[in-house]
Amino acid sequence: MKKPYDVLFDGVFSKLDPEKAHEQAFAAIRAGRVATGAWNRTLKARPVTAMGITFPNVLGLAAGFDKNAVGIDALAGLGFGHIEVGTVTGEAQPGNPKPRLFRLLDDRAVVNRMGFNNDGAEIVGRRLAARAAARKGKPGPVVGVNIGKTKVVPDDDIAAVIKDHEKSVDHLAPYADYLVVNVSSPNTPGLRNLQAVEKLAPLLEAVRTRADQVVTDRRVPLVVKIAPDLNDDDVLAVADMAKAIGLDGITATNTTISRDGLRSPQGRIEEIGAGGLSGRPLTQRSLEVLRLLKGRVGDDLTLIGVGGVTTVEDARARLDAGADLLQGYTAFIYEGPLWPRRILRGVPTTR
Repeated sequence: MKKPYDVLFDGVFSKLDPEKAHEQAFAAIRAGRVATGAWNRTLKARPVTAMGITFPNVLGLAAGFDKNAVGIDALAGLGFGHIEVGTVTGEAQPGNPKPRLFRLLDDRAVVNRMGFNNDGAEIVGRRLAARAAARKGKPGPVVGVNIGKTKVVPDDDIAAVIKDHEKSVDHLAPYADYLVVNVSSPNTPGLRNLQAVEKLAPLLEAVRTRADQVVTDRRVPLVVKIAPDLNDDDVLAVADMAKAIGLDGITATNTTISRDGLRSPQGRIEEIGAGGLSGRPLTQRSLEVLRLLKGRVGDDLTLIGVGGVTTVEDARARLDAGADLLQGYTAFIYEGPLWPRRILRGVPTTR
């Protein structure tokens, strides 16, 4: 028997333009906001300590859903222990032309080429500052802030890339429980070139230095998010670099440009065109990358498992492979607002 949300999704949401459906669903979540932490308390979920932070539970919402930090507490009310906002860029930008978000229903997958559409670091920083002032230290979800390169900044000018990221750090680091540098989206031209260790290391070192200059009363943990399309040797090279420069964690993985093994008709795949694929097709490769990272870094770094985490079994497999934290996005779209509760009820309360 279909769950009520499945009926709603199949009958209504699946027939709407995906970006409009996202906007409407997100607006409904914010309008029907559940008091922060109320659902978490009913879950009896185990807090998780990672990067020196106590997370209310193991499951978070990946970057991309709340790009502009407008619904953090409403989303946390659904059960997410951490919300990663962004990707935020140094300058506001509209993103790529529409349509830019597509569903592959047969694969329980999404293709996006959003292009880091966001309000920019200054405005998002003001929004986070206002939230912090309104909350006055009340408990809530852990807030990660995911930052990336502004599109017009050339990826081959590493000094300009660093300056662009430093602007984001200036505005956002004071309100971030942790920072993530996103060099793995396929939708900003040249961005993935920054995953090469010789470019990535100086960028991350500069972000680390700037965060320490901007926030002096605590250390803001720093994480890098990598693509599943890196070959195994490059995954290991990033792991070695992360340890060498003292990063706090690695998120594995972002979306993929691969279209291998999809069930959807080839004509539909070609019609959609370029973009990052997320959802069920990522499950195996993201798990493989996580295992590679765990084998290399051991317990020295926090590993965040994301990409195709849909079922309780998926979540347990990531935890067994060494993930300290989990994130989801596409499964939340397909499975609905009760999905976080189902995952958290199914994972071990102790590890």
